[in-house]
Amino acid sequence: MPKLHVWGALLGWVMARARSRSVLLALAVALVAVLAWWRLGRPVEVTTVTPVRGTAVEIVYATGAVEPVRWAKVASLIRDRIVDVCNCEGKAVAKGDVLARLDDREPKAQLQELKAREEFAKLEMARVTELLGRGVASTQAFERISTGLRQVQALITLQMEKLAAYTIASPMDGVVLRRDGEIGEIAEPGQILFRVGVPRPLQVAAEVNEEDIPRVALGQAVLLRTDAFAGRRLDGKVNEITPLGDAVARTYRIRIALPEDTPLHVGMSVEANVVTREKANALLIPADALVGSQVVVVESGRARRQPVEIGIRGTRSVELLSGLREDERVASPAPAGLADGSRVRARAGTGVGAQPGRGTP
Repeated sequence: MPKLHVWGALLGWVMARARSRSVLLALAVALVAVLAWWRLGRPVEVTTVTPVRGTAVEIVYATGAVEPVRWAKVASLIRDRIVDVCNCEGKAVAKGDVLARLDDREPKAQLQELKAREEFAKLEMARVTELLGRGVASTQAFERISTGLRQVQALITLQMEKLAAYTIASPMDGVVLRRDGEIGEIAEPGQILFRVGVPRPLQVAAEVNEEDIPRVALGQAVLLRTDAFAGRRLDGKVNEITPLGDAVARTYRIRIALPEDTPLHVGMSVEANVVTREKANALLIPADALVGSQVVVVESGRARRQPVEIGIRGTRSVELLSGLREDERVASPAPAGLADGSRVRARAGTGVGAQPGRGTP
């Protein structure tokens, strides 16, 4: 009998444990179900906008810098120490004005030596000429002295040209835009020491990717941006397109003419948006509302993917040709992975704005 009591107690304990495990398992399943409903069943919050009318603008992006239309880089042709520079940065200079001098003591000494040899050759020439007239000297001696004199004179001419390179002069009338050389520094061949130019008119030299250059043409309008004038509209016009591109950088250079009253300064970096195509009174939606060639339409608390036909594509807005009514609301930005029929909670956004007279690129 005691053994039966023991076995009965053991059986009761096992059944109680089984019941508790079933309860825990049931609770775990219920918790997973609640989490799944919370994650999958609750509405996804989206921002919605309606299409608006404006000017659709297609652009080509480029970066560049402001420079004068007429300017020159003044570089050293030789290597030597700078002994004098003008205090002329920001000041007007004329063509030929001295901007800097290099240490020319050695070439001057060489020139003096050559001139001394020339004087000696001239004296010898006079002596041989006199002897030749008296029949004492030979014609060969006269020719030898004459040839030696011409050689020395040629060396003097060459040395004077070399000596001129020690004086760095302005190549044009203009303003010294920048000075980079200082007294005591060693100027290297090709080193730019000065930049001289005419302050007005100005232009932007910009680089365009080679895949975009076929869409760029002379006369196209350009919208410019720079941090120095944030929020201010700056206009330009494509004035030149360099025929030969850079095969390494895979870019083409364009030059953008600026109006006389432009606030931009020489050397400023700018972002250039070349307007290659524009269309007035176009139906626009934000570019981030597109998922491939579809938009997410929000209606009665549900999301529905809808194909649309797109025209001009800008960086911030795109033109709708068909597939959407003006009163329909679309998610912007379009949420990734949202399936048809998903529940959503819509919040009204600001839509697509348009600049006066021109759409938002």
